Amino acid sequence: TPVISNFLPVRKPMMRNSLFVQNCRMRGLLFCGLIWVCAPCWAAHAYAQFGDIKYPAGFDHFDYVNAQAPKGGEITLVPPTRLSNFDKYNPFTLKGSAPPGLNGLVFETLLTGTLDEPTTAYGLLAEDVSVAPDKLSVVFRLNPKARFDNGDPVLAADVKYSFDKITSKEAAPQFRTLFGEVKGATVLDARSVRFDFKRANAELPLIVGGLPVFSPKWGQGKSLDQIIADLPIGTGPYKIGKVNFGKDISYERDPNYWARDVNVRRGMFNFQRITYKIYQDNTAQLEAFKAGEFDYIQSFIAREWARAFTGRQFDSGRLIKKELRNGNAGDFQGFLFNTRRDKFKDVRVRQAIGLAMDFEWLNRQLFYNAYTRVRGYFVASDFEAKGMPGADELALLEPLRGKLPPEVFTQPVPLPPVTSLDPRSGMTLRDNLRRAKALLMEAGWTYRDGALRNAKGEAFSIEFLDNSGSMGRVVTPYAQNLEKLGIAVSYRVIDFAILQKRMDVFDFDIISNRVVGSEAPGSELLDRFGSKAADTEGSGNFIGVKSPAVDALLDKVTSSHTRPELIASVRALDRVLRFGHYVVPHWYSSVFRVAYRAGRFEQPAITPRYYQPDSWVTSVWWASAANLRDQP
Repeated sequence: TPVISNFLPVRKPMMRNSLFVQNCRMRGLLFCGLIWVCAPCWAAHAYAQFGDIKYPAGFDHFDYVNAQAPKGGEITLVPPTRLSNFDKYNPFTLKGSAPPGLNGLVFETLLTGTLDEPTTAYGLLAEDVSVAPDKLSVVFRLNPKARFDNGDPVLAADVKYSFDKITSKEAAPQFRTLFGEVKGATVLDARSVRFDFKRANAELPLIVGGLPVFSPKWGQGKSLDQIIADLPIGTGPYKIGKVNFGKDISYERDPNYWARDVNVRRGMFNFQRITYKIYQDNTAQLEAFKAGEFDYIQSFIAREWARAFTGRQFDSGRLIKKELRNGNAGDFQGFLFNTRRDKFKDVRVRQAIGLAMDFEWLNRQLFYNAYTRVRGYFVASDFEAKGMPGADELALLEPLRGKLPPEVFTQPVPLPPVTSLDPRSGMTLRDNLRRAKALLMEAGWTYRDGALRNAKGEAFSIEFLDNSGSMGRVVTPYAQNLEKLGIAVSYRVIDFAILQKRMDVFDFDIISNRVVGSEAPGSELLDRFGSKAADTEGSGNFIGVKSPAVDALLDKVTSSHTRPELIASVRALDRVLRFGHYVVPHWYSSVFRVAYRAGRFEQPAITPRYYQPDSWVTSVWWASAANLRDQP
């Protein structure tokens, strides 16, 4: 299923030490209650939205890397999300599909996040970051060593050029949403650039710090949306190597990589070659893995993991199968309603459709009891709403009472329906379907003439779109339940590129979508739930949420000054969205299921608490001695 992503630095839970407090004390700042009132609240080598900065100025390397890891060898893997092909080398435009790995391996940002802190980022292209006392601007001073892969120095004018291009109509519209509170970029001198903000927002320095920087020479003067097959001119550790266009792509480590000795890159990006291979379906992909065509794979299908990741190679130890623990917030995944369609505008209709999914049956019969039900949009994190709203949430919700359903204040936050095999111990599927039928009748839909129909006599039908076919075994029993309500269901598998185009213009009934969990949600939520994004083609607001109350809470999220403020505002947002029944929640796993070829790789002694397995492997693993010997 498609994954929503952006260039924000990785944000993870707070690490505690005294460096931040010491910095504030040295600047003569006041202690108020339990926090230091810190203006400008920055350290020269890093920026923290909330709390402490773990690594002091001049630190040698991140704790979770091996600074002595050898360079060389290669790894071949498959994209972590289903991709049928790619047709461009430009990840910043709306049309087409860029190859996997391009963003993280070829393009770099002013700051870089870590895998062991929440809202802290350290200098990469920028060696110094300073936030104004009023928090209405931030200045980055570029590292004089920073170079594009063509040898040109990275200058402030290049940063401004990248910002202007990526926020123009030549780029995908989600970037304009992401950087919507940034007035503009100003070149102060050859290596200093200032970003001015429309309002004080502690997250904005991280957002502009996550700006990908590329050379004005890329595309030789073409507009950004006309740059398609031109090889990128980036600053990253890799350049594009051998390509079977649309199918496979290799990245070769740049021997002149400018940051190879910089502390935030020491011990990282160790492979000489990283190759991504693309397969058309899961079965072909898994058989290719067993046949030795690639080295590393992540499994997202419980049945496949239990029944197909087996055989002599696994028994002999030539292939290693592992479930990796992590401390990440749970991923959100679900069936998303397109509320732009009239049939999905009534919340009672959406709730009724959700009642027809029998997750407990699916988990028993299809998933080997491997999953936990997704409850909301920020599951298994500090930001998940629970029970009745607390005082901190009510302080945010009360001013919006007239824009919210009364249930927000009088009922616990909705949970997905649960089914029991025994009617004496809980609600059965039959009970849930009866409740769904009543909701549909209240909304004006009744069963007659062989179908569920509205007052105009129009029959209710739903089309589920998928690009991999893996959801077919879920939709089939779900459709049987929906058909008991009189709803006609169709399930259609289409190519990823076609699905992406239909998603971009919101041409669908229901799609399946997954969003990676975040330890500090922020401005990216404007693109997922903001009213402005709902009318912007190519945005991430696939649902079409247009709610003044949601917009007001998003404003609170993006203007939070402390982590407790952020927690309260996101919980309130989660609560309001869940009462909207905009999705049918799926499931999540607390582990990553991965398999890889034995004897080919080494990894650091310390595993970070917060990571995504594919980027962790490509950024901090290294080739074994045998792998290095195989290198031509």
